[in-house]
Amino acid sequence: MSAALKTPTPETTRRVIRIQLLTLIWMAVEAAVSLSAAWMARSPALLGFGGDSAVELLSALVVLRRFYRPVDEAHAEARAARIAGGLLFVLAAVVILASFLTLLGRVEPRRSLVGIILLILAAVVMPWLAKQKRKLSAATNSAALRADAAESAVCGYLALIALAGLAVNAIWGVRWADPLAALALLPLVVREGWEAMKGKPCCDAV
Repeated sequence: MSAALKTPTPETTRRVIRIQLLTLIWMAVEAAVSLSAAWMARSPALLGFGGDSAVELLSALVVLRRFYRPVDEAHAEARAARIAGGLLFVLAAVVILASFLTLLGRVEPRRSLVGIILLILAAVVMPWLAKQKRKLSAATNSAALRADAAESAVCGYLALIALAGLAVNAIWGVRWADPLAALALLPLVVREGWEAMKGKPCCDAV
């Protein structure tokens, strides 16, 4: 059984709200830019990353609501986690389809400078956000905040994997690198979706 949620100090609560607002702003921009770049570049790797960003946006909103309105919302949080997990499984199916269409030559991924820049920024920003959330989760003993920290860390890993595929395609013109990078994202996406469905508060990666 998990420990009870500690009553945070007003300053700790303000810090949680600030970091979650920052996460919401960043994830909204990240999801919009990466999904738009994925559409324009026909990139399965960017599609997988952008879909995960959208799910992380939902997770950050759940945590913000818990601390902004500190009432018992265990059922609402569990429901949001199940929705997020289901969305990740749908995302995994879409990434598989897009990747195989690319590998079969039905879709040709293009170079995406915008996508590469975004992934570089995400690879720096997301680990920093995860570190801040881990500190705050220790101060509040919040399972929701620990789970959100885990998702931020996973998002950073996804950025590095997707960046490798886009960079190889952009530099050497190896078109199959993009869909292979997208398929490499799947274990992390599926794992995150499964743990969200189970309501697991954290993961070993963080």
